[in-house]
Amino acid sequence: MVLGLQQKLAQSDQITADLVVERDALASDNARLAELNTRLEHYLARLRRLSFGKSSERMDPDQLQLALEDTEQAIGEILAAKDKLDRKAGRPRTQRPLGARASLPDHLPQIDVVIEPQSTMCACCGGARHLIGEDLAKRLDVLPVQYRVIATHRPKYACRSCEGQVVQAAAPARLIEGGLPTEALVADVIVGKYADHNPLYRQSQALARQGIIIDRSTLASWVGYAAAELRPVWSLIRQRLLASSRLFVDGTTAPVLDPGRGRTKLGYFWAIARDDRPFGGSDPPAVAYTYAPGRGAEHARELLKDFNGVLQTDGYSAYKRLAKDRPNAIPLAHCWSHVRRRFYDLAKGGSAPIAQQAIAKIGELYAIEAEIRGQSAEQRRAQRQAKSRPLVAEPEVWMMDQLKAVPGRSPMAETLRYALGHWDGLGRFLSDGHLELDTNTVERAMRPIALNRKNALFAGGDEGGEHWAILATLIECCKLAAVEPKAYLTDVLTRLVNGHLQSRLDELTPWSWKAAQDQS
Repeated sequence: MVLGLQQKLAQSDQITADLVVERDALASDNARLAELNTRLEHYLARLRRLSFGKSSERMDPDQLQLALEDTEQAIGEILAAKDKLDRKAGRPRTQRPLGARASLPDHLPQIDVVIEPQSTMCACCGGARHLIGEDLAKRLDVLPVQYRVIATHRPKYACRSCEGQVVQAAAPARLIEGGLPTEALVADVIVGKYADHNPLYRQSQALARQGIIIDRSTLASWVGYAAAELRPVWSLIRQRLLASSRLFVDGTTAPVLDPGRGRTKLGYFWAIARDDRPFGGSDPPAVAYTYAPGRGAEHARELLKDFNGVLQTDGYSAYKRLAKDRPNAIPLAHCWSHVRRRFYDLAKGGSAPIAQQAIAKIGELYAIEAEIRGQSAEQRRAQRQAKSRPLVAEPEVWMMDQLKAVPGRSPMAETLRYALGHWDGLGRFLSDGHLELDTNTVERAMRPIALNRKNALFAGGDEGGEHWAILATLIECCKLAAVEPKAYLTDVLTRLVNGHLQSRLDELTPWSWKAAQDQS
């Protein structure tokens, strides 16, 4: 009896000890969750400022993603510890959402693994159990990147009876004659650099870990060969965009190496873009980048010399000069997002009732746009005439009145003058259902350039800037057309080096290439 009591006491002590361990673990988890909650609240506050905050104060979207990844990893660590405690205590695993579960595409190979019980004989009667069902769990696996050597043999045949009668198949065309890479390998390097923003020196290091020693300068030479081959496709995409009746345009700086001075200089990337999806247009969305050594009006004139139509842009003076030089050819449609951002900068500092009222008035326009997105251009125009026009007319008078009431040199007066100075362009969307309220389409297209600039630091001269523009154009057009860029570049490079007709270059644009693939 005493022994039994001692055993029960020992079990009770062990249960108490286990409960103390679990309590301490839960307390530690709660403390970490509180810390994570504070961190998430901070990120949420920064996220709210992404759209309208000053460029000097905004958190880069990719930096925010990295911060969120760190937080999600910490949450995963806590959940893993909780699962271990549940298993130790014999409790069923708590079902919890782990984010959106990725769907596995059908084209992936599947390896079936069957895990049988140690015995299928019945423990009661000794008879054989029969199969009544199964549990199936699928997981995504990965194999290491595999490089291979393609050895091309071209046998020579000669006649024993006749001298000089030798026959041999012609050598296949290559992107780099006598060079090492296949077109697929060059495409992989391009996608790594311009889609995944992985600089060439890092790709060289990754190859070295596989025992393949290829210098960064060699990879750069391959990219240059590809850019030269792909230039006609890039040029065609630019021509197709310039033939549009309306375009978005924007630009950003790009440091480039200046060999003559041994340091970097400031180049400029111009982007022209088209996206007719908001009103159900048939033209495919596309963007084309052009590198220029500066951002002056002369470069804007050169970029758009073949364009006649509405230019959707910010308030940059070069576009205004262009429109002034060609008043009937290039009317400007200005960006409401830029106006709203200026008022937001004033409102976030504290008491700024004028700025807050302006933001609210602009917000009403965006609410209408959300309602009519996806409707035809004619329907959008009708809705804007009925609902948006009164909302645009009233703020103009209101801003004029407010301008009289604030100090002439104040930031508020400057913002009001900016809005009123662009009022004709801001109101152009009212009479054309094809136009957008802002230039967010082309601003989104500039983000990959900024990412590459951040990772690569600078381009290797003006030629490097031009290569960057060509290859980034094709990569981003692939994204817009939902095309896998490596498969596209591999096929297009192969066709071009094998003499694809220049008269059939339209077949090689990402959207035409995708249409052909879908039909095959």
